[in-house]
Amino acid sequence: MKLLNRSALSVKPTQAFVDWVNSLEPTVGEDDLTLDDVDRESTVYLIPEMDTPEALQAYVRERYMDILENELRAWEEDTRQWPQTLDWPLFERFLNVEHSYLALDLEDEEPIEISDIDDELLMETDED
Repeated sequence: MKLLNRSALSVKPTQAFVDWVNSLEPTVGEDDLTLDDVDRESTVYLIPEMDTPEALQAYVRERYMDILENELRAWEEDTRQWPQTLDWPLFERFLNVEHSYLALDLEDEEPIEISDIDDELLMETDED
């Protein structure tokens, strides 16, 4: 096990986010996504180590647009379908953020690989 020199943010969609996703392709009743359906859809962002709540808040406020755009893009690539105003209130309405001070790597055999974000990489599945 290795201690990483990072903290982490776990980002999960809220009901407002799910409602937005459902509005993209209107469905009827049981075909709609629910909050339970996307509850497992959290994204973990590694961030610099944060020692104080004030430092964390300042960092999230500085980077919230990157996070928000990434989360929207995961569900809809066409930015014309995104909410008209992307701002801090939308971020707070659409996403729940949890902070972890420590990030540990439990994998002893495989080193961490770093790759630039690529839409094709994000869309890959085990079925390919």
